[in-house]
Amino acid sequence: MRTSRLLAALALAAGALAPLLGRAAHAADAPSAGPAAAPLAYTHGDVACVGQLAKPATLAAGGNPAVLVVHDWMGCGDFAKRRAEQLAAAGYVALALDMYGGGKVASGPDEARALATSFYKDPPLMVARARAGLDALRKVEGVDGKRIAAIGFCFGGSVSLQLARAGEDVAGVVSFHGGLKTSAPAKGEGTVKAKVLVLHGGADPYVPPADVAAFMDEMVQAKATWRMETYGGAVHAFTNPGAGSDPSKGAAYDADADARSKQAQDAFFAELFAKK
Repeated sequence: MRTSRLLAALALAAGALAPLLGRAAHAADAPSAGPAAAPLAYTHGDVACVGQLAKPATLAAGGNPAVLVVHDWMGCGDFAKRRAEQLAAAGYVALALDMYGGGKVASGPDEARALATSFYKDPPLMVARARAGLDALRKVEGVDGKRIAAIGFCFGGSVSLQLARAGEDVAGVVSFHGGLKTSAPAKGEGTVKAKVLVLHGGADPYVPPADVAAFMDEMVQAKATWRMETYGGAVHAFTNPGAGSDPSKGAAYDADADARSKQAQDAFFAELFAKK
């Protein structure tokens, strides 16, 4: 009789626990939360900008390092937003800024050229518009203001380098296949405060050897802390699958250069953001 009662009690207990155990098992099997991404509105003077903010699922108590992502000449589109989300997944707060205002994405190369040229011809405007994005990023909750970097692609690489030339107080800048030529070079020793990493396609027809040599001389004269990696055979836009696969067109995706440049970025960030 006692045995029967005991077995009945155990059966009831097992029945009560089963739903709880099932929910626990389901929670254990569920994927961990990924980064959260959403539009971020900010302004530069009377220009309304709409970037894309991506944050890690969990923020550190003392704040996370942050990265400003500067888009290519097409505008703040899917590529820049994906890069911001990738950075957030790696633990950075990332803002894909909006250089053109209104979240503008060019309809094609002709419009992109016109939009980007207006900034190439006016370096102070280029720096000011990018600085507005930096200011917006610094105000985001969970950002460690002492650990901020800027990266950019093509046109965006030029923008990130111009921030460094202007003496912007960031830890570092990274240019992915960006233009190196400028009408407003660093003004001399001590001007460039940020550490500089340039990731360059060795066969990029839009950044000829003369531009590379001039940039190197500029950095030497400024006594900047800088380095450059060159990927032989890679042409312009080597990180962007949307650039196609035909290097003869001057711009094409290169999987090897893409992977190596990401590794270089990650190593650079590990140095920049290491807590001392």
